[in-house]
Amino acid sequence: MTPPPGWYRDPSAPHQERWWDGTAWTEHRRAPGTTGFGAPPSSPQQPMQHQQPVQHQQPVHRQQPVPGRGRTVALTTVAAVLVAAIVTGVFVLGEDDGGPAAQAPPTTATSTAPEPVTATPTPSPTPSEPSADAPPVVEDQLNGITFPLPTGWVLPEYVTEDDVMMTTDGTYDCPGDGGVCRHGLVISRTVTANAESSPKALAQQDIEDAADDAYDRDPIGNKPFGGIESHEEVASGQVAVAGRAGYYVRWRVKTAKGPGGYVQSLVFPSTVGTESPILVRYVFDAGEDGPPLDDMDRITKGIRPVGDADTGGGVGSGIGPSSRP
Repeated sequence: MTPPPGWYRDPSAPHQERWWDGTAWTEHRRAPGTTGFGAPPSSPQQPMQHQQPVQHQQPVHRQQPVPGRGRTVALTTVAAVLVAAIVTGVFVLGEDDGGPAAQAPPTTATSTAPEPVTATPTPSPTPSEPSADAPPVVEDQLNGITFPLPTGWVLPEYVTEDDVMMTTDGTYDCPGDGGVCRHGLVISRTVTANAESSPKALAQQDIEDAADDAYDRDPIGNKPFGGIESHEEVASGQVAVAGRAGYYVRWRVKTAKGPGGYVQSLVFPSTVGTESPILVRYVFDAGEDGPPLDDMDRITKGIRPVGDADTGGGVGSGIGPSSRP
């Protein structure tokens, strides 16, 4: 029997839960007990909890005891219990095409289903809403940090990169080789293939690749903006991120087609594990349709370690100018 959509123990990572959409595993994972907006983007609502059917008792008619009947009833009851136990064991242990064990999600003390819990993909982001006054945040569990989600930004949908944390809402036709473009992206990844550990050196090394990936050529060789014609460094310097000393470099990029945009490479030490450097890339289109550069500053200043809402930026130099040159 195929189990209903829901969160189940991930067979490839037992310390996490993974979303089963009713027919196959998705790429959405979470740590047990995570709460937030709801099910993963574009996923169905979590089903109601299974409940045991109510057994309607037949009216009891008093009769005179019949010799030998008590033993027959007892044997029949034992047999029924044994069959039910075997069927239950098969139901719990059976698997369907590599999916989760065909069992109902854990029931609660009430007869209604709990509120849906949020998806926790790895490394995809997870939204949550700390309070009515605070903006929603996106959680990057792989790197142990959260990002504020400004107005006009949404969780990534139909994006090929695995490490995109958020995008601006909506898409448009790229002005160059065609395809679909977005006015803004924020990407978070761990720096693992570089022996360098200095945030300044890593940010300076990454900024050219960030510009090329955003505005020169896409992964299949097309030029969505006709290629980069020139670039200019408009800001750089030290900045505190999630209580750690980091460094950023920001370029203004001009393209053959379209208004071009801004790219920023931000590097700071992780607060978890081996403290491998975290690289955050910002891609903002220029022009009136692009997101305000203030959002770049707000997102940077709002990065926090997971579970620590009070540890943020503020040490070291500022993030740089926010105006659009």
